[in-house]
Amino acid sequence: MARLTTIVYVGPTLDVREVTARLPGADVRPPAAAGDVLAAARRGRRIALIDGYFEHVAAVWHKEILVALERGAEVWGAASMGALRAAELAPFGMRGVGVVFRAFARGTLDADDEVAVAHLPAEHGYRPVSDALVNLRDGIARVPGLSAATRAALVALARARFYRERSWQQLDADARRVGLPRRELDALLRWPKPDRKAADARLLLRRLCAAPPARAAARVRVPRTWALRQLLDGAW
Repeated sequence: MARLTTIVYVGPTLDVREVTARLPGADVRPPAAAGDVLAAARRGRRIALIDGYFEHVAAVWHKEILVALERGAEVWGAASMGALRAAELAPFGMRGVGVVFRAFARGTLDADDEVAVAHLPAEHGYRPVSDALVNLRDGIARVPGLSAATRAALVALARARFYRERSWQQLDADARRVGLPRRELDALLRWPKPDRKAADARLLLRRLCAAPPARAAARVRVPRTWALRQLLDGAW
């Protein structure tokens, strides 16, 4: 039997070179937009969704992922758009990995902008130019020496910013502006900043590397609504 392909949609969360090094033979593609997963949903392929477009480009549809599952593809998600879609579609067979996925699946997180970042275009490697709220939350929770009140205030300040404006530098400036304790903010400034999204993406790649692609048994039948038929016509 021909070797099955793993398609990985990734952009700002991990560099393409790291993905290919961690999962040799993967077909690494840019962040997914509407129709991309559907176009990749040949029977037997394995699809790993990490990053996806939104805002100015239509995001990956839930129904196109369901069609991929219906066609027997394995569909995995983690870290960013993949974690969101996996939490929403886990009952139908999409597989989620990582802390961010579990937080969405439990309902601890419920806002799409938790994972959103601004990033540069493809020619600059999709390098992020803002920090995701989930990464800010993770760092705030890990820094030793902060009071519960300071942690809560920092999260509130981070949430108040538009996703494109979020960064550790901006958070520090906002926190000092509102008068949070300087000693605690100095500790936060010195503390190494974790990247929760990248850690979850690496965990997904380890899982994929350890388990060769396999054809999945279909667990869903997707009604061909008018809108889905239009997407199907454009994707094939």
